[in-house]
Amino acid sequence: MHIHFLDPYRPRESTIHQLDPRVKFILTIAFILTVALTPIGAWPVYILLFSIILSIEILSQLGVGYVFKRAMLAFPFMLAAIPVVFTTAGLELIRFSLGPWSLVLTLAGLERFTSIALKSWLSVQAAIILASSTTFPELLVAMRAVKTPRLLVAIFGLMWRYLFVLVDEALRLMRARSARSGHSDQPELRPGGSVYWRARVTGGMAGSLFLRAFERSDRIYMAMISRGYDGEVRTAPLPQLRSTDRIFLAFSLGILAIMLVFAVLVWS
Repeated sequence: MHIHFLDPYRPRESTIHQLDPRVKFILTIAFILTVALTPIGAWPVYILLFSIILSIEILSQLGVGYVFKRAMLAFPFMLAAIPVVFTTAGLELIRFSLGPWSLVLTLAGLERFTSIALKSWLSVQAAIILASSTTFPELLVAMRAVKTPRLLVAIFGLMWRYLFVLVDEALRLMRARSARSGHSDQPELRPGGSVYWRARVTGGMAGSLFLRAFERSDRIYMAMISRGYDGEVRTAPLPQLRSTDRIFLAFSLGILAIMLVFAVLVWS
């Protein structure tokens, strides 16, 4: 089975992969909502949520290291939350000056930042497991099965499919540039010109890529219209949920609900 390098799906013979895509989609959304709604500083609940996601990573056979490596995507968003460390009122821990500003690191700010970082990290891991254990067509069908708006699903589907077309066009441009670039045997002579020249060539390639992508998208859309596309992707309907899937879904949602209610009652 050929997997495009942009496709996050990783085929495995695991329990998570064999689970109904509707169940996986609902549970992923429920897990992310539970993480987002858990109050700041509810550390025991965060530990339980981490234990759950870690167990799922092991059951999915994707590898804990694989998921953790891809979850580094959340780090830039964590850095965006650093100002809360210095803007939240509370017990002062460290005070230092940065030019004309006096920054105060508080215990409440540190607690808030750590909670935000954990929430982001856990949520990204859940999304990675869903994308890596479910093919994108199955995910789109699952979204429609749970009554996600048709337009939103169509946007997701077209955006994902056209991403590969855009990448292929970019690779063609890069191959054409390489084929027309001279290389010298002398190591001190670098191929290409100055930085300005390279920037100008890169800008030209970006413009050419935009024009090619625009023209190709128009051709693709006209081809879809000629084949009767009306905004709905027709696929074979998913089978009815098995009783075991229903029980597992209800049990999992119940556990998440209990954890969230407990966290709200104790830490709010």
